[in-house]
Amino acid sequence: MTDLNDVRDRYRRSLEAFIRGDSEPQKQLWSRRNDITLANPLGPPAKGYERVCEVMDIAAAQVREGEGLTLETISFVETPDLAYEVTIQRGSMKLGDGDAMVPVALRVTSIFRREDDGWKLVHRHADPLTERRIEAVEDRSS
Repeated sequence: MTDLNDVRDRYRRSLEAFIRGDSEPQKQLWSRRNDITLANPLGPPAKGYERVCEVMDIAAAQVREGEGLTLETISFVETPDLAYEVTIQRGSMKLGDGDAMVPVALRVTSIFRREDDGWKLVHRHADPLTERRIEAVEDRSS
């Protein structure tokens, strides 16, 4: 049985690998059940383990040489069978065919579930953290 803190540590290490273009460490953390979901900024939403892995591979192929990953935990909640965390993830990486290191900041929600063999990742939603989002919405409503 895996400990939730261990899984969260492995998840953080998997994110470091991911921004270097390697999705394999993160795949190991996901539940194999059909109800898991992924929504990230580098691919379409996905449901089910096989599709989530496909979309992760597509996204990882678009990034490389990532460095400087930091995670700011906004909130973490644990119950006996579910846990979630909201984080701001920052780092720099090369995107696509570009040679420039690009700073990236993502607002991320991750959900974990206790299963028979321990805690598993069951949902990840990430989108770019942008400034002045409210002002942009207000401008459109005028």
